[in-house]
Amino acid sequence: MLDKVLRFFITLVFASAGGALLKLASPMLAMYISIEIFSVDIEIFQITLASLICILTGAVVGALGGWFASPFLIRQLSRFTVFVEKQLGKMPIHDVIAGAIGLSIGLIIANLLSYSFAKIPVVGDYIPVIFSIVIGYLGIHITIKKRKELIGSFEFIPRMLKDVLRTREVQAAESKIDNKVEKVSIEKSHKVIKYKENKDTKDKTETKTAPAAAEAAKPNTPAAAENKNFKLLDTNVIIDGRIADICRTGFLEGTILIPVFVLEELQHIADSPDTIRRVRGRRGLDVLKKIQDESSKLKVEVMNIDFDDIQEVDSKLVRLAQKVNGKIITNDFNLNKVAQLRGVEVLNINDLSNAVKAVVVPGETMRVQIVKDGKEPGQGVAYLEDGTMIVIENGHRYLSRTIAVEVTSALQTSAGRMIFAKPR
Repeated sequence: MLDKVLRFFITLVFASAGGALLKLASPMLAMYISIEIFSVDIEIFQITLASLICILTGAVVGALGGWFASPFLIRQLSRFTVFVEKQLGKMPIHDVIAGAIGLSIGLIIANLLSYSFAKIPVVGDYIPVIFSIVIGYLGIHITIKKRKELIGSFEFIPRMLKDVLRTREVQAAESKIDNKVEKVSIEKSHKVIKYKENKDTKDKTETKTAPAAAEAAKPNTPAAAENKNFKLLDTNVIIDGRIADICRTGFLEGTILIPVFVLEELQHIADSPDTIRRVRGRRGLDVLKKIQDESSKLKVEVMNIDFDDIQEVDSKLVRLAQKVNGKIITNDFNLNKVAQLRGVEVLNINDLSNAVKAVVVPGETMRVQIVKDGKEPGQGVAYLEDGTMIVIENGHRYLSRTIAVEVTSALQTSAGRMIFAKPR
């Protein structure tokens, strides 16, 4: 059915082309055949009889030519279609979409530029064709090559939509909480008024039992319920992974609080095109799942709260810690200092790790393998099993060898511990 339709349109195109070409030859026919009737202007379409005969003859000849040539043209068109389908099948769908968008943009730019050159004599009619081919190709090539950057430039749209939805959820939750608090306050006010009205009529037995009832009701106050001893985790300490082991040992107590903006940053890192960042992000998500599953002594909560007026995740974390009166667990040296300056208590797992490491004293000997050169000339660097770095004076000569060294000094900081030694 499709072949018949194509054959009909090809025949129609050839017939139109043949009629148009022979119409151009009608003046020559009237010139060589000097019959007066050929020059008569007929009323149909305001053309002469010679022009009408030429158009009909050209249309018939063109239609016959198109009818016989259409099978060959249809086969060539089918081959070209199969070739295009194979080439498009090899390309990812996002490359096809990017190429189509680039072609559209390129043709629009070519059309705008061609309008400026269209009035140039002789070449003005051909410049639009050249611009369309060249700029259209450049549009396809550039958009396919830069599609990742183009997609990344529009990532703010889904984030903005998420922020709007999250803000609405937070506002709805806060309104519900405010309604509940208002309702509780009204009920308490009614109880207080009723209690004052009946105070004079109560007997001594009821008066004695009232303080006990008040003490029993005291733990149910909102202040007591909100005192959960929150511990807030930042992104670095989650990716580090040691916090999961610390939680499992039971040294921490209270509630592990994970803000939603920390989860979003981990998800953004896990979706990064950079392989190293993607692995780190997925490791952080696995660590959170491990904490939630294995920490039986700790309660893990995800708080759906954000601060739209703050861009940095660390600043949001400090603000949230101030709001819930919690402590931040981190291994980030800069976040540690900023939080302390703003009055937020910080639990640095690097300090904990250094505290439980074996203490070395000057004069102590140990055997280590020197693995690389130090920063200063002649120095060698070795590592203990726990990752502590040892800088050996004049250790370059013993590179890749295991030797006995004597500790000369040790440097202890929040960022880690460094031991200085010399060959024994």
